[in-house]
Amino acid sequence: MVMALGLAACEKGEEAPLIEQPQVKVENGHMTPEILNAFGRVSDPQVSPDGKLVLYGVSYVSVEQNKSNNELWVMNLDGSDAKRLTTTPNGESNARWIDGGKKIAFVYRDTKEGSKPQLWVMDADGGGRKQVSELEAGVDGFVFSPDEKQVVLISQVKYGKTPQDHYPDLDKAQARIIDDMMYKHWDEWVTTIPHPFVANFDGGKLSDVKDILEGEPYESPMKPWGGVESLAWSPDGKSIVYVCRKKTGREYAYSTNSDLYLYDVASGKTTKNLTEGMMGYDTYPVFSKSGDKLAWLSMEHDGYEADKNRIMVMDMKTGEKKDLTADWDYSADEIAWAPDEKSIYFLAPFNGTIPMFRMNVETQQVDTLTPANDEAHWADYAALAPVGDQVITLRHSFLEPNEVYSVKAGEEPKALTHVNDELLKQLDPIKMEKRLVPTTDGKEMVTWVLLPAKFDQNKKYPAILFCEGGPQSPVSQFFSYRWNLRLMASQGYVVIAPNRRGLPGFGTEWNAQISRDYGGQNMKDYLSAVDYMKQESYVDGDHIGAVGASYGGYSVYYLAGNHDHRFACFLAHAGIFNLEAQYLETEEMWFVQWDLGGPIWEKDNADAQKTYTTASPHRFVQNWDTPIMITAGELDYRIVFTQGTQAFNAARARGIPARMVLFPEENHWILQPQNSILWHREFFKWLDTWLKPDSDAAKQYKADQDSIAKVKQAETATGVPPMPKQFEQ
Repeated sequence: MVMALGLAACEKGEEAPLIEQPQVKVENGHMTPEILNAFGRVSDPQVSPDGKLVLYGVSYVSVEQNKSNNELWVMNLDGSDAKRLTTTPNGESNARWIDGGKKIAFVYRDTKEGSKPQLWVMDADGGGRKQVSELEAGVDGFVFSPDEKQVVLISQVKYGKTPQDHYPDLDKAQARIIDDMMYKHWDEWVTTIPHPFVANFDGGKLSDVKDILEGEPYESPMKPWGGVESLAWSPDGKSIVYVCRKKTGREYAYSTNSDLYLYDVASGKTTKNLTEGMMGYDTYPVFSKSGDKLAWLSMEHDGYEADKNRIMVMDMKTGEKKDLTADWDYSADEIAWAPDEKSIYFLAPFNGTIPMFRMNVETQQVDTLTPANDEAHWADYAALAPVGDQVITLRHSFLEPNEVYSVKAGEEPKALTHVNDELLKQLDPIKMEKRLVPTTDGKEMVTWVLLPAKFDQNKKYPAILFCEGGPQSPVSQFFSYRWNLRLMASQGYVVIAPNRRGLPGFGTEWNAQISRDYGGQNMKDYLSAVDYMKQESYVDGDHIGAVGASYGGYSVYYLAGNHDHRFACFLAHAGIFNLEAQYLETEEMWFVQWDLGGPIWEKDNADAQKTYTTASPHRFVQNWDTPIMITAGELDYRIVFTQGTQAFNAARARGIPARMVLFPEENHWILQPQNSILWHREFFKWLDTWLKPDSDAAKQYKADQDSIAKVKQAETATGVPPMPKQFEQ
């Protein structure tokens, strides 16, 4: 595979070239990390007010410039006549139709030095661009009122004090003076928090901009995932519902109890808690068109971030609340009212995929709108934009990235965009299978299996066990730009991806079982999947690796000490190695409090003591005997990178072949394009070294080890270590 990395680097002071679709050459149908980064990333479909057009985004990555850029496109509702609207260096986001479809509003950062993202407006054909906001901290997102005379914007406000606030005379002092928890979050030291601002809009500029939470030290939307879906205008434009967890410090760190607040726009003062007494996450408010009802997603238990997401509906006149999913044992991810208000569309993990569902609000009957009973229909859906009798959505699978689709009840889902068709056609096809693996406790586990490109039943292939993170994230038909199962299979591996205990889509009992049982049934599930697939004649049982990130990284560390020689190598990214340290290193304390059972010092806490003594990988290092690679981002404050350095040091101290790759500018994920390419190259080099004895990587490793052995032998004989060959002048 050869990839054109773009134009030559710009001279100092020159503007970088626009990021366009990368020109790649596919050799022999082989998929590579470079090709993965060449796919167009389709996002955010929005239907025009007249129901005739669809607005959407397509972003491409420039490996050379080490960034991506999103451009806006528009097409007819049937997918015809797709046109590009923007050609800009920094990319547009959060694009929405306004003025009856005559204009489009979006967030954009100007190219001027020091510019912040702001709200812009342009004509529907892409002309007449105009910046309409000038918020000092910029705009992260926005939602217009139904009459479009007002808009609520998300912007950052200062949080906490600087050294100069404490000591004005020390103008060059740099320090963090901290008195309570939640001083860091995911990948940032918390110095700002988002607030919703409401403003008047006359079509060309904003006025009377007001912070809805002025003077309150609370986030809205909630970091790190919250966005415009956390804000909802009432259809009459008189009120805004916003999501907020009105807690700070230690109280915030241990609680997931967010609420929906109704803000009176006219008075600017009245705020009513609509979910008082509901103790878990309350998120994603959506008004019905008439405004009579408000739907939202709600978790029941405080401190449990992976609880069942119920679909709740409130009668706005009486205040009566109803759980529409009380008799439906799955967890919803996204909701949208049908135009007739008689039903709600929603997405939810289900049996290894994320289909689209429709629920009747009165009867609670649930219909599945997207088939998933054969390989042609195995897919995840990822957006909801109802129009008439159909829903415009995004669809992806292990084999294909997002495209815009139309879904109608009783009909085949229809692809409306074909951004990646040509590139996909050049790649060798990959076959995937859905297996039901027997578990040690007599259940059946849905396990996805991807077979190598040009698969030959009569050959033997090395295999990879994919360990999911979360720990309660679905192994559905995701298409990841970090953990891409098609890419793994394309390198000649059988990929085994179990929906082990603790994953959503199989009922609340299956999902909840993992809490306080990290080293228990879910680890047995992993081994069951491996033992099951080893029975296949085409699987090389002596060359199976285990890989994973976050909780998947924890899983790799745990399996390294408890695998009974099933694996030939391991690779862990951003994994938890020492649970005792993790409890005090992380920031969202509700997570470790719920999942681990509590802190190590509670000696009479049976759950916690069991977790730390039986489930922490560092307690099984004495059993480590298998090569392991460790990667992490140094800006990861969720699972601090020192967890990885501990594991690496443990492996090397025991004399086990190990490699560590740290990324100083990455967080919990490897996001920058060049770092992504580097990570993937190291990933497959490591796997090839230990799982493919005849590979170039394995031969190079053997040569390196022979060279090291000769150096040691010479040093022993002379007492003076010779200069390694690679450093000779």
